[in-house]
Amino acid sequence: MTDQAFSLWVYLSQTPLLWLVVTLGAYVIADRISQAFRRHPLCNPVLIAVAAVALVLWVTGTSYPVYFEGAKFVHFLLGPATVALAIPLYENRAIVLRSIVPMMVALVVGSVTAIVSAVTVAQLFGIPNPILISLAPKSVTAPVGMGITEALGGDPALTAILIMLTGVTGSIMVTPLMNALRMKDWRARGFAVGLASHGIGTARAFQVHSLAGTFAGIAMALNALVTALLLPLVLKLLLD
Repeated sequence: MTDQAFSLWVYLSQTPLLWLVVTLGAYVIADRISQAFRRHPLCNPVLIAVAAVALVLWVTGTSYPVYFEGAKFVHFLLGPATVALAIPLYENRAIVLRSIVPMMVALVVGSVTAIVSAVTVAQLFGIPNPILISLAPKSVTAPVGMGITEALGGDPALTAILIMLTGVTGSIMVTPLMNALRMKDWRARGFAVGLASHGIGTARAFQVHSLAGTFAGIAMALNALVTALLLPLVLKLLLD
């Protein structure tokens, strides 16, 4: 290790900035691996980066609060990144307006299905209500889902984990599943994965096709709103 590299390491190790560098570095490496495998669904860069960061935290014995103190800037950027989805939406506004009616129907049906299916299956396994509440918003983007869970008395941390698992699973399954169903409409493919798998699914949709990514972004944003409105009512009907 050169003197400059050693000095940089000493500086980073004494500041929360270290974990920001680790997070960004893990994602860059994961994205290169994904590119090397031609964006194969199983080589999901988010999944690889999460596993890499988790391994580093485990090896170094670093607690999550210490890690998050450095990586919270990435968490902050979730908001601007979501807003930035308005750009492809504007560029494809004519196509979006022509599809507005079927999108609204699919949005309501998909949102209710995501909630009811998760809660009903969990009830069959005898899972207690606080965990059911945390599970219900699994298909919503993390900041919104955690806020919904906290308001309803669930565990936001558990919700964050379930949202991550849902996003990664959906992004891995979407391409082979849509191909198996012979679904060729990029609008439908994108909308489905954005509704079911929020931001991670949307990122995958953009990798496959720009139009799919646009509709995935629309579904992700609208599903957050619809779920926030419908979830309390649906849970009341299912849990009472």
